[in-house]
Amino acid sequence: MYTIISGTNRVGSNTLKVAKQYQIILKEKGIDAGLLSLEGVNVMNRDADFEKLETDILMPTSNLIFITPEYNGSFPGVLKMLFDTSKSNKIWWHKKALITGISSGRAGNLRGNDHLAAVLNYLKITVYPNQLPISVIDKLLDEYGNITDENTLNAINQQLDDFIIWSSKHK
Repeated sequence: MYTIISGTNRVGSNTLKVAKQYQIILKEKGIDAGLLSLEGVNVMNRDADFEKLETDILMPTSNLIFITPEYNGSFPGVLKMLFDTSKSNKIWWHKKALITGISSGRAGNLRGNDHLAAVLNYLKITVYPNQLPISVIDKLLDEYGNITDENTLNAINQQLDDFIIWSSKHK
């Protein structure tokens, strides 16, 4: 099972727009991926809603796709709190992950991708090496929130094709 995690709780974020586009592209490839937006998710408490998120979405997922914006040279704290609040050994261990960073700047969250990869490795998640940085995201999205730049779409498609093959070989 594939789940795309939009790694911010910011309402109306470009991160969620990109995550939704990843979901559409995966559907075109024959993969029905779930989408977890952190908007409105209370990551501070292990309450019944949080445990339901773990049981229904995170536990059954074997392949995680993280779309994360650049926040002060790293990834958002809400995503870190998701890891910190969850039961690590049941939720994260021995899964596979793909990382895509986005930013309005020119580095595409390269540093945040590295930070996230380090945390995921600590959680015993195998991280696919092609971590795609998408720069100037605000200039790549049309008025409907879709990436229209051919080079970016080609890079996303190649990244996903390679991850699908890689993750199927590393079960």
